[in-house]
Amino acid sequence: MNRRNFITTTALGTAALSLPASMFATAQKTNPLPKWKGFNLLDFFSPDPAQSRKPTTEDYFRWMRDWGFDFVRIPIAYPYYLNIDRTKNITPDDVYKIDNAAVDRIDKLVTMAHRYGMHVSLNLHRAPGYCINAGFHEPYNLWKDQAAQEAFYFHWNMWAKRYKHLPASKISFDLVNEPSMREDMNDQHSRSSAVPGDVYRKVAQGAAAAIRKENPSHLVIADGNNVGNNVIPEITDLNIAQSCRGYFPGIISHYKAPWANKDPDNLPEPKWPGQVGEKYLSRTMLEEYYKPWGELARQGVGVHCGECGCWNKTPHNVFMAWFTDVLGILKEHRIGFALWEFSGDFGILDSRRTDVAYEDWYGHKLDRKYLNLLISNF
Repeated sequence: MNRRNFITTTALGTAALSLPASMFATAQKTNPLPKWKGFNLLDFFSPDPAQSRKPTTEDYFRWMRDWGFDFVRIPIAYPYYLNIDRTKNITPDDVYKIDNAAVDRIDKLVTMAHRYGMHVSLNLHRAPGYCINAGFHEPYNLWKDQAAQEAFYFHWNMWAKRYKHLPASKISFDLVNEPSMREDMNDQHSRSSAVPGDVYRKVAQGAAAAIRKENPSHLVIADGNNVGNNVIPEITDLNIAQSCRGYFPGIISHYKAPWANKDPDNLPEPKWPGQVGEKYLSRTMLEEYYKPWGELARQGVGVHCGECGCWNKTPHNVFMAWFTDVLGILKEHRIGFALWEFSGDFGILDSRRTDVAYEDWYGHKLDRKYLNLLISNF
């Protein structure tokens, strides 16, 4: 089937396609998704395979399982698995040049995760025509260009076909990471706003149709609008779960992060609770922030926090006080979470924080206090 005919076939509406009742039961009056807890794994986060991180090991999965975690989200940059000339800017035709060997490497990680009892959520962190980060030149705009949307549906159909026989308990498809309507798709600091609701609905509906063409019971997840912050009321009838974030407020979670702040060296010192700049930061503001997400879950729409955590420049005591409140509120709403990340600057292993009493863990530096906080919120 050529890609134009593929788009025509998969652009059918998804109203008649439903997930298992256990996943979306409107009479349940509580979050219908399992309270998954786990981590993002960044093996395929870079658009250039040559810049990839060291592969996740079986030891990592063994430790996750033994500590009680049951979920991994795999954010993927779609160029990672393309066979293209990386010395040139990508073209719209290049977007369809799948590198099967690279796809097999991703599949190997999925298979390993399943071997250790993890639910796997595949996410296009960089989708054709959109990424929250710069660092790769997109040839079009996912929210404005039909060609980008067609490519988006094509990629999701490919992944859905590969896992067509897996149940929703094992695999889910997280459409696009932290969507926003940005003025310049290739400048992450350019002005952005929420994606218009009707546009988000169109793109999510088309992608869900492409996925469920392979298996009507596939579990589809959409990240919150406006960089993951806002509930998406326009899609609540589409049997699509929604994913919130655990980064609010950014002055705590992304303190001094250069990719999130134009002037990272001149920021007010973070406190929790306390006055930071012109705002008083407290649990109350978090409760208001997560209230719409709790209400969405109680309406029978699945909700999960697909990313949360804090970069390593925030003082550890401030981070722990804030994150205790974040996890506590998510727990009250029966919303599971996935930490960004397992090992690295945001992680429980090898975070490179300078104010932590690390425990030696098989040659790694384990933030035991952080791990205990996560476990206490299962």
